Amino acid sequence: MDIITKFIIATDEGKGVILSLTRELAKEKFSSILEQKILEEYIDKHFNKKQLVAEMNDLSNQWLVVYVDNNPAGYAKITSKGEKPRSLENKRAARIADLAILTKYPEVEVKHSLLDKCLLVCKHHEGIWINEYAANPLIDFFESKGFERQPEASRLDDLALPSVYLVYFNDTGKK
Repeated sequence: MDIITKFIIATDEGKGVILSLTRELAKEKFSSILEQKILEEYIDKHFNKKQLVAEMNDLSNQWLVVYVDNNPAGYAKITSKGEKPRSLENKRAARIADLAILTKYPEVEVKHSLLDKCLLVCKHHEGIWINEYAANPLIDFFESKGFERQPEASRLDDLALPSVYLVYFNDTGKK
């Protein structure tokens, strides 16, 4: 099995890959916890071509895709936008705004490849944060890689789902 994670840009091919992945992964991630109508509205609002092109062309964002045997298996979006947890106030920080892998690629190496590339991209920041819905099965994985759950509560973007902040401190950003 050949696993590689690389940056993706807003070419026609790149837009197609991201559009397909984001829509499919949102369905996998939320279909068991959201009503169908709410999920469809969320996907239509956040994962449409116009929105994704704007996000991909925003210089605050970087997109990564992990491929397994040349097939797109998951993606991550790194950004400087979003509400930081208190532990990162006044620190240079980046956010992994989304990291998801299709369920048909359960191999731990796929998760490691994508997250390790995110950590490498963000190594010059003092810290990295994730705001993820509280029941996401990837939370244990993030914690195993050094992310620490923060005490404050949050809400997941436009969804009325409880979420948690997870923070990773690089050597330069230790508490």
